[in-house]
Amino acid sequence: MTQEERQLPGPPGRRPRDAARRLRREAAEIRAAVRAAPRRTVVAESLVCALAAAFGLIPLLLIPPDRPVLAVLEALWAALLVAARRGRPVAAVLGAFPLVMGANVWVLAVVPLIVLSASRRIAPPRRAWRIAGVACAALGGLTVAVGLFRWETLPMRLAENAVSAVLLLLLPTLAGTMLGRRRPLVDLLRERNAYLEQTRTLTAMAARLEERTRIAREMHDLLGHRLSLISVHAGALELAAARQAPPLAGQVELLRTTAGTAMEELREILGVLRRTDLSDETGGDRGTYEDITALVTQSRQTGGGPVELVWSVPDTVEVGARVRQAIHRVVREGLTNVLKHASGAPTMVEVRGTDAGIEVYVTNGVPRVPGDSQGGTSSGLAGLQERISLLGGTFGADALPDGGFRVTAWLPSQQSLPSQPPQPSLLSQPSHATNGPGSNSPLSAQTLTWPRVLGAGCTAVLVVLPTAGFLIVLLVMAALG
Repeated sequence: MTQEERQLPGPPGRRPRDAARRLRREAAEIRAAVRAAPRRTVVAESLVCALAAAFGLIPLLLIPPDRPVLAVLEALWAALLVAARRGRPVAAVLGAFPLVMGANVWVLAVVPLIVLSASRRIAPPRRAWRIAGVACAALGGLTVAVGLFRWETLPMRLAENAVSAVLLLLLPTLAGTMLGRRRPLVDLLRERNAYLEQTRTLTAMAARLEERTRIAREMHDLLGHRLSLISVHAGALELAAARQAPPLAGQVELLRTTAGTAMEELREILGVLRRTDLSDETGGDRGTYEDITALVTQSRQTGGGPVELVWSVPDTVEVGARVRQAIHRVVREGLTNVLKHASGAPTMVEVRGTDAGIEVYVTNGVPRVPGDSQGGTSSGLAGLQERISLLGGTFGADALPDGGFRVTAWLPSQQSLPSQPPQPSLLSQPSHATNGPGSNSPLSAQTLTWPRVLGAGCTAVLVVLPTAGFLIVLLVMAALG
């Protein structure tokens, strides 16, 4: 009784049924694996199996072998081993040794490919070498068993099969183990690169946040103090103007309210600078009809000339906080430029809502006094263009043929805003595989270099060069013979 029969439970009558049950379970696992595999993988594996069968069968039509039935069975067996090399690599290596001394010489070209592809999937490498050693021992035993009937040719057959075992089994196993160790190297290099990229991104984010916090602190210490003083003195001046110069009371009140508004806007900017994500910026009641109307009214009171507002945003159009904030900035910058460069010119502010987004126009005519401009650096327009481009919109500022100027902006609605890319986190970094059964042991950091990875692949190619030369000579001899 063999060892496998001793391991089978139950009486001898039930062992065939247990074997059949195991075969059915194995077939069910194979079907489940095929269904779970990607369609591209299934198609590629089917083509590879078909090519292996065709390479072993088509030459038989041109050069009939001595034992055609056995040659056909060997070609089909080789195709089956090609399919089993991914899921059952040990069985593929063990099942390849009968093909070395078979009747179909064309199948020998498939044997090293099967062994190389299967051995790279066997971990650890010493296990792959044990399997290859078992296959070589089985090949030697089969050679002796077949040569018992012809003692005079047994030494020659042993020598030939020994060379074939080295070139077709051992060298492909060596190349496969090298490639098998190369795969975890590549995986670890990719994980390390991803980790370093995430670290670099987080470091840059931290540096930006620190710099923005510093700028916010400086702005609060400098501008906040100045604006507070202006607001206090404007309040005192308003009381004095109400008693001594009533016609100037309105202008002084506008100065005080402007200083208060500037202080509120400064606080908003400081809040934005202290936040890590610009998407958290909220416009409050900015960009609404009441807000734009207030801007237009304030521009009229400042002496900016006649300013008209055309608001045609349907209530059905959803406008997000970031878009409303951008609308406010465009209108305010346009009116400020009119006051600086074309004071007294007639101005038209248009805000239109469409299905695609929001259109904003600030158009002024010819200045009342030509050449009366306070100059500027156009930094406000540049900042607007950057802000609107971040929202996925378009911005333009051009002179008109009649001498006027127009600021235009198109902003996407709430639905079409570009989504913010997710920020990487160290908590989501890829973790290294655990050293479970059948897995390679963790590699030290000193081996994680691209020259070592490329060297493993180049060495594996050099190892199989003798195998390729042997197969070429063997197939040429078979074709000529």
